[in-house]
Amino acid sequence: MGSNTASNASEASPAGSSGADRPVSLADADALDAFVADADAALVEFYTDGCGICASMEPMIGNVARGTEADLAVGLVNPRDDPPLVERFDVRSVPLFVLFVDGEPTARRAEGFIPGDDLTAWVDEHAA
Repeated sequence: MGSNTASNASEASPAGSSGADRPVSLADADALDAFVADADAALVEFYTDGCGICASMEPMIGNVARGTEADLAVGLVNPRDDPPLVERFDVRSVPLFVLFVDGEPTARRAEGFIPGDDLTAWVDEHAA
């Protein structure tokens, strides 16, 4: 079983659907909440437009979904599109990765560029 893949949340299929090629773009807090509620485990990258590191991480998180032991859904959200997300998730820098298990945030990383193998190991460690 694979993860969610789509260009936006309205096209997202339920967690566990086929393919893990691209992260799902999440428009706002409601889309984020629905996305993580539908997944056993979800990795969400908080990013901003114009962030080069964020852009370089986007294809990598799709690879993480394929490489992790967890059945992982991956998504992207720009907190500037829904400012309350900044406070809710204490976004101080991007990219910020938040791992959700059973709809709840369980771990977070905001360290700039993270090699794919490191991110995969981190997900496996915290999604178990």
